[in-house]
Amino acid sequence: MTSDDIPIGRRVASWRVRRQMTQQMLADRLRRSKSWVDKIERGVRPLDRYSVIQDLAHVLRVDPEVLLGQPRSTPAGTPDGVDDIRAALARYDTPQAPPQTDELRRQVGHAWLTYQHAHYGQLVRLLPALLDAAQGARSAELLVQAYRIASSLLVKLGEADLAWLAADRAMGAAADDPALAATAAVSVGQALRASGRDRFALAATLAAANRVRPQRSPGEWAVGGTLLVQAALAAGGCGEHRRADELTERAAGVATNLRGYDDQHRTSFGPVVVDLARVLLAAQRGASDEALQRHSTVVRREAWRRLPAEYRGAYLVDAARAYLQIGDLRGAARALVDADSVAPAEVRCRPLARTVIAEVARGHPAPAGVARLATLVGLTR
Repeated sequence: MTSDDIPIGRRVASWRVRRQMTQQMLADRLRRSKSWVDKIERGVRPLDRYSVIQDLAHVLRVDPEVLLGQPRSTPAGTPDGVDDIRAALARYDTPQAPPQTDELRRQVGHAWLTYQHAHYGQLVRLLPALLDAAQGARSAELLVQAYRIASSLLVKLGEADLAWLAADRAMGAAADDPALAATAAVSVGQALRASGRDRFALAATLAAANRVRPQRSPGEWAVGGTLLVQAALAAGGCGEHRRADELTERAAGVATNLRGYDDQHRTSFGPVVVDLARVLLAAQRGASDEALQRHSTVVRREAWRRLPAEYRGAYLVDAARAYLQIGDLRGAARALVDADSVAPAEVRCRPLARTVIAEVARGHPAPAGVARLATLVGLTR
């Protein structure tokens, strides 16, 4: 059993013993009864208010996160370094000595893994040099990938317009290569949706999806399915729910015919991705019962657990927004806490997540997990 699996009551009991306190001594310092402490330690009484957890932590001389079993390694707030990425995108001169293609490919692969593991602070520091190197190389494929990574990260950090610029650069670098243009179009759609331009995102992603052909490689066909999912979400954002459902069905057809492909374009596309989109679209059109049922089913699947941490964390933040739309604060709170356990940076570094946390934390009383997140990101409760 890991520390995260230990019930909070057992942590309280463990720290009480370490501090050489009896249950009565702890109760007296908290101005509670001995029976209350005993029930807390045995798990009979839930600890669901962050203010009470803070009081316990203060008396036991530990940080509240220690009692909650939560790591403290991920800092809150948008990582510094976005200006360095902006400067790299503004540079048009190329390095004197272009890097070797093999070394650049290794760097791009490392950046993708860093992104998929949601280590955004580390990626912010890596990207300026990677963009400089890619701009000086003679590989359109690696340049497109570098721009896509930059665009994806900038969407996370709330820099939608800068993300759009990076995605547009990826489209330009793709030139006449249909496979590279399709992957770049995914980034264009994501950036446009992040900036609230759903109708433009729908037009761009649907046009790109219609240019993908089944006889091409499975990897490119997966990109086509990803474009259809992006188009469906954009259609939902425009209020075109019937069209969104039609596009989702098309994406589901692609996913059904796709088996065991090498995901060289980093799409993570498959049936589970289509099902996650269906959850968000159901919530968008107000079908709360359908959204809740689909969500509880899909997150129990093995395919869900195989998705990258970034993808799962981002979906859970979106799910929290969907729960808010249907007035389910508890559901939103659970989704945020789950997102923080899967990919802490998704919750602690993203302005979008901060907004959702603020909305949920306004509940009275705020759920303990969300109250803790609100404190971590500097929100007053």
